Amino acid sequence: MRFDSEILGIPVGTERLLRDLVHDRTGLFFDDSKLDSLMDKLSPLVVRRGFHSFLDYYYLLKYDEDAVLEWRHVMNAISIGETYFWREFDQIRALSETIVPQWFSANPGKTLRIWSAACASGEEPLTIAMALYEAGWLDRGLIEICASDASSAAIEKAMGGVYRERSFRNLSPERRSKYFQADSPTTWRIRPDLHSKIAFSVANLMNESEIQTLASSHVIFCRNVFIYFSQAAISRTVQSFAKFMPSPGYLFVATSESLLRLTTEFSLEDVDDAFVYIKGSD
Repeated sequence: MRFDSEILGIPVGTERLLRDLVHDRTGLFFDDSKLDSLMDKLSPLVVRRGFHSFLDYYYLLKYDEDAVLEWRHVMNAISIGETYFWREFDQIRALSETIVPQWFSANPGKTLRIWSAACASGEEPLTIAMALYEAGWLDRGLIEICASDASSAAIEKAMGGVYRERSFRNLSPERRSKYFQADSPTTWRIRPDLHSKIAFSVANLMNESEIQTLASSHVIFCRNVFIYFSQAAISRTVQSFAKFMPSPGYLFVATSESLLRLTTEFSLEDVDDAFVYIKGSD
């Protein structure tokens, strides 16, 4: 449903005020061509609050003591949840077949932590868990997989572990039968033993206090997120990663995303025919 902007009232400049506030708090950037889309996403929240003005909603988000809860609604409204199993698998194969064996060879008996930093409904961390299981690493008790998203609605779905056909477009029927059980005629549920290996939480990449512990992981997957961020937001996020990651640290971004002009903390390397940004010795 599209809400009438004139009824809600958008004074000149209010769209950009809201856009800039959303960008500052979430990293997501809506350029001028996408302002109408942002307003459409926020309109139901404005109406639900009983406001007749986007400016009132702006003041709520910026100054009101209820803003923390309201920002969760905003994140749920504007988040892009497009994901599926076995997506850009070359990087996950490089992790399971090359990086993990090398890391344990250099750090025997220690625990390796992997963080899926924008996991949406959970397909990425579950793919990581499947790959590590098939490589014989997951059941050794020395790997922790954490997964987070800024959208509480997405995390709720991830914690439910139930998926529809769209999530399986790149997963073989054999693997679906191996790792999932039919939950209904149109949904499949992940095996509990795999699902239990992942610790899900809500965390905003732009809030350093929320990601500090997660960012201390040895491996971070932050893929298909930065295409929606401004360069300033990307730099801010990557600086947080670099601040807390141990060395060596391995950062995976999507193949369409580049950090080469935005950071000197990581060097881009080819690992098993997959690109990974590596944080070197401190």
